Amino acid sequence: MKLTWEPITLDLRTTFRVAHGASDQRFNVLVYLDDGVGEAAAVPYYGETQDGIIAYLKSVPDLGDDPFDMDNILARRPAGSRAARSAIDEALHDLWGKKLGQPLYKLFGLNPNNLPLTSFTIGMDEPAVMAEQARASGHPVLKIKLGSERDEEIVAAIRKSTNAKLRVDANAGWSREQALQIIPRLADYEVEFIEQPLAVDDVEGYFWLKEKLKAQKIKTPIFADETAKNSHDVAKLAGAIDGVVVKTMKSEGIREALRMIHTARAHDMQIMLSCMVESSVGVTAAAHLAPLCDYADLDGPLLIKNDPYTGLKYDGAKMSLPNGAGLGVVKK
Repeated sequence: MKLTWEPITLDLRTTFRVAHGASDQRFNVLVYLDDGVGEAAAVPYYGETQDGIIAYLKSVPDLGDDPFDMDNILARRPAGSRAARSAIDEALHDLWGKKLGQPLYKLFGLNPNNLPLTSFTIGMDEPAVMAEQARASGHPVLKIKLGSERDEEIVAAIRKSTNAKLRVDANAGWSREQALQIIPRLADYEVEFIEQPLAVDDVEGYFWLKEKLKAQKIKTPIFADETAKNSHDVAKLAGAIDGVVVKTMKSEGIREALRMIHTARAHDMQIMLSCMVESSVGVTAAAHLAPLCDYADLDGPLLIKNDPYTGLKYDGAKMSLPNGAGLGVVKK
């Protein structure tokens, strides 16, 4: 199988701000394995760059000739860029589906009518600006990026501007003490759940926070994102969190994302399937797993102006998978 790649620049519809910084463009890489395609998202706070992804891809040895020998093919990927490893996995799954002439969701035995609604992300800004963006979006489910000194003010302003369901994502922006102070206050705004409140490496902090919130009778669910990169991380957090965020860019592909989902279910956790700022290639690849999940945050294509592919379709917050073989994405 021939491995090739193509750097792409994604232009964002609005400046995207999170606790780690702001951007107007993202520099991703499309990866091809024969006729299969995947996407590597160069996320700065994951230490990924477009140049680094391409350098990794140049180091990949021959992956073999049999796309059905998935475990052995994926085991040949060198250690390194998670995004690049994920893109190879996605391209392999796309090729697999194309060889069999079936959409990926059918090969997993899933019902494409069982997709949860997707949230739409409101990046960090002034409270009034975020509130107006939330109102203007018209989306019934919103994910609010937090991690500033004005977090409660932001949520209050957005709640006043819309009746949408609200989910908040602190992007590891709070200390234990800050989380313990603000989470009970956010409960007053009918927040559905809180994503990644603590530092990435603070696994013990989640157990600490769980006990503290339980003592205060605060029932707002806590989901782990960056702290749960793979199925082993999910198991370590059992008993400390209510849910896990699954992203192919963290899990190094669809194969491990599926293991994360099954591990989470074994520990009675809920699951949100999410994405980075990705085109329809990466987001559609992840979306084939959406029927297995409780929540979705798959708005990547809605955030960019120059999507190079078509794939996952949106009708407001409702999503529908393409019926083409493999990922089902088509180049524009």
